[in-house]
Amino acid sequence: MGFSIQFMSSIHSKDYRELIARLKEARKKAGLTQGEVAKKLNKPQSFISKIESCQRRLDILELGTFAKIYSIDVSKLI
Repeated sequence: MGFSIQFMSSIHSKDYRELIARLKEARKKAGLTQGEVAKKLNKPQSFISKIESCQRRLDILELGTFAKIYSIDVSKLI
């Protein structure tokens, strides 16, 4: 029918890697270490590391939580 929707099918897509790069930069601009962010989330530091190294996929709700922690509007990350 000429109608197609493309989904990000991989955590290795260019768009996803760019999102994670912006997320990592926002953490650094907020002056936070991975460990400090993990503590705020009650998670191990490896949780943040796996997200920032694209070993773990980030969901939209988590993205909103990170934006709040980093005091940035989520639209700046997307």
